[in-house]
Amino acid sequence: MRLRRLGWAGVELEHSGQTLVIDLLGDASPLFSDEKFPPASRPGETAAALVTHLHSDHADPVAIRKALADGAPVYRPEPVTGEGDDLKWTCEAEAAFREHGIAAEALQPWEERGVGPFRIGAGPSVDGLGDPQLCWVVECDGVRVFHGGDTIFHGQWWSIARRFGPVDIAFVPINGPIVELPHLQPPSPFNAVMLPEEAAVAAHILGARVAVPIHYGTLHKPPIYIETPRAVERFEKRARELGITPLVTPPGEWFTPRNAPVH
Repeated sequence: MRLRRLGWAGVELEHSGQTLVIDLLGDASPLFSDEKFPPASRPGETAAALVTHLHSDHADPVAIRKALADGAPVYRPEPVTGEGDDLKWTCEAEAAFREHGIAAEALQPWEERGVGPFRIGAGPSVDGLGDPQLCWVVECDGVRVFHGGDTIFHGQWWSIARRFGPVDIAFVPINGPIVELPHLQPPSPFNAVMLPEEAAVAAHILGARVAVPIHYGTLHKPPIYIETPRAVERFEKRARELGITPLVTPPGEWFTPRNAPVH
């Protein structure tokens, strides 16, 4: 098996000619950026797509549609309930899924699916802005890979490790932003995504030997979205203190699990 970070929170896994993508993003405009993210390596042939939550910087139905093979599944969390501002950050992705004919299946935490060589587990996760979110644990070729979307720190890490087994490689968000949005008033002074040190601790609890930072560097737009400073440096320091190998990879660069002793 081999893996690669696709930019922001996107990740791709490949084994025996089959691929799976998580939080694939092709359009960087939701990040107020013109950055070009690597596309899926096998357009029109990807075996499955996983979505942690339906914010436009994590759910890109256009990119997913281009990536997927005919009939390939898309797994996602449950829809947001409510109206008006409750739907503000997910309605665009919901509409685009319908427009592009993507029949995504909503999973609940602890549900599992199998697609080709990939065993997929949906885990609990907590979105910093209050919308439904899942984390994903994908097992393939004897290696367990965790993807944390843009979760905040929570108390389910031990349950995830027990239910799906300790992970080998953890992709964890690290940019710890302070967010102030018009529809979320009064604003919270607390971080809407894990801080770098929290991300390292989460990876440690999950049992990871290698942790790859995601969700940093592209979006820093004060006062709406203020990323925590020196995120990568701080993450690397705390990960090493916990005996984890931090692996900072350029977008699009493949690596293999040889850096992560399997359990």
